[in-house]
This record gives sequence, structure tokens and C-alpha cells, in this order.
Amino acid sequence: MSERSRTSPDSFVPTGTLSRIGLALSGREFPARGNSLNMFRLILAALVLFAHSWPLTGRGEGPLIQGENLGTWAVAGFFVVSGFLIMGSRMRTRLGEYLLHRIVRIYPGFFVCLVATAFLFAPLAAVLTGTTDRYFSTAPTPLEFIWANLGLSMTDYNIGKGLSAVPYPNVWNGSLWTLYHEFLCYLMLALLGTWAWFRRSIVAAAVLFILSVALWANSGLVTYYGLDAVFLLFSKLAPFFLGGTLAYFVIDRYGLNRWIGIGSGIVAVALIGFVPGWGGQAASPFLAYAILFLSTIVPQPRWIAKNDVSYGFYIYAWPMQQLLVLLGGARWGFTVFMPTALALTLVFAVASWFLVERPMMRRMRRRASTL
Repeated sequence: MSERSRTSPDSFVPTGTLSRIGLALSGREFPARGNSLNMFRLILAALVLFAHSWPLTGRGEGPLIQGENLGTWAVAGFFVVSGFLIMGSRMRTRLGEYLLHRIVRIYPGFFVCLVATAFLFAPLAAVLTGTTDRYFSTAPTPLEFIWANLGLSMTDYNIGKGLSAVPYPNVWNGSLWTLYHEFLCYLMLALLGTWAWFRRSIVAAAVLFILSVALWANSGLVTYYGLDAVFLLFSKLAPFFLGGTLAYFVIDRYGLNRWIGIGSGIVAVALIGFVPGWGGQAASPFLAYAILFLSTIVPQPRWIAKNDVSYGFYIYAWPMQQLLVLLGGARWGFTVFMPTALALTLVFAVASWFLVERPMMRRMRRRASTL
């Protein structure tokens, strides 16, 4: 992020107006490495686990904000941070390299999680529940589970009969559905990044963000005109991603201002707390700015700075919780269940990072450097 990029004129905004805006927004450059976003994303992943503990142990939905589970708000946090980071990636890389980065970052870990579920977690559940008879041929079979979900879009959540008697039955991973929508957002930025005006102008990012919020605010039209539930979910999550994208352009152009960071947090809380329906989506650029500001002043452990285990934590939390429920975890109480689930999930998250995610990313970078 250069000084020039933060102060270069936007031909679509009067120079005098831009100067006044720049003076009001100006701050220091966002530190690409000296931030604690890895820790914040890990906290968001842990919040998803925390929120899912209620339905998975049969205790209802748990705490709600504007009718949404805390896990939904944690996912919103993921999307706003992702919008900021992925827009930066798109600005720095050509289309082919960008797509390769995005596929390598999300797909290998996802695929291994599917395989681990089909051939490790689900067989263990079958042993615990005495349903091992014809495990590999009882629909939905392990291979059917993998094949049905290969495209990131989760269409089959169950394997055999191992989860038929738990409080949240026949769902091995209720978190993976968001990855399809996140990848759609990646593809959206891949296309938008080829548009010169979008790359140059905050206005284009702001207009697209406003349109996305308006679409969600009028989501009844989505179903009225026959668009399905998948599109409805995308229209719900896309404003969060585009809000993070808008925050990228603001911070890239003007830097990160402490007082605007504090004010953004206040505005985000107000919109989420007092505007039902679409307040969270409208709050997303403010939420992104506030999280990014906090990531520059709240330190993170050095190990977390070097090792981003948040993705693995997110994709393995649900199956770990289901296995604990099969072992009687629903009766343990949250003071035992949650720390146990956190520790077990962290083991698989670390394994995913060191054995799958990091090696694949390093291989991709080495290959890109030779092209």
C-alpha cells in the first residue's frame, strides 16, 4: 500500500471534495504483516464452535442477535475480513495466479476433511453406535458423501446411521456450506478485478456494496421471482464480503485512522443491534474497518502469527462436537464440553495446517515463482 495509492485522484469525484474526504480519513498504512488477523479469525472460528454447542447438544439455538445465532455473526466476521484480504490478493496478482491461490487455499483442506469424515469420523461413530454392519454400502455411503460434495456445494450431510440418534441428527458437518458461497465471492472478485474502473475507484466498490445490501433488504423478491435458497444465502453473505472489499479501497487509499476505527465499531454495533433484517449487512464495511483497526493494536502470540489454523479449526469443529456428543458430551455441561471440543478441534486444525494447507500453499508458491 503506497502513499501514492492512498492519495491519487479519483476522476469520478471532484478534487476538492476528495481532498476534504482524504484529510478526514487519513491515517497510517495498514501493516500487511504486523497485524493479528490470524488470531481474530481463530477467535471467530471458536465463536462458531461455541454457538453450535447449543443445537448440537440439544439445548436449543443458544444466544441470538436479531434472530441470528452467534455462529452466523461469526461467519459474517469471517466474510468481512476475507473481503478485505482477498481484494488485496486480487489487486496484486493476475487472474490465473489469483484463482490458483484461492483454489489451493480452500480446496485441499476441504477435500481432506471430507475424506477424514467418511473414513475416520463416521466409522468411529458407527463403532460407538453399533451400526457398522454394511457401513460401506448403506446409503448414504462414504463414497456417496464425498462425491456429492466435491464441488464445495454441500448437498449430502450424512453417512450411514451413526448420527441417527444425536440431538442434531444426520449432519456430519453443518459448517461447510459457507465455503461454497465464499468461493462464489472469490469468483465475483476475479471478474470485478478485470474491470479497470473497479480497480481504480472507491465509487464502484461502494455502489456494488449498496446494491448488494438493497438486494438482501428486498430478499422477498428473490423467492418471488423463483430464485432458490442457494441464491438467497449468497445474497445474505455477499454484502459482508463486499463490505470488506469496500473497506480495502478506503484503507488502501487513505490509510487506517484510529478514531474512525473506534467510530466504525460503534456504528457497526448500532446497526447490528437496532436495524433488523439488513442492519448487519449495512454494518459490514464499518465492522471490517473496526476489526482491521483492532488487529493493529491487539497483539497475537507469535506461533499464531506464523501458523493460520483458523480454517482448519472452522472445518473440523462440527464433526468433533458430534463425536463428543456420541461419547455422552451432551450430559457433561458446557464447562466440560466446550473446552474438550476446543482442544480436540485444535488438534485437527493444527494437523490440517501442517500436513495439508501449508504444504500445498508452499508448493503453489514455488511453482508460481518458476513460471
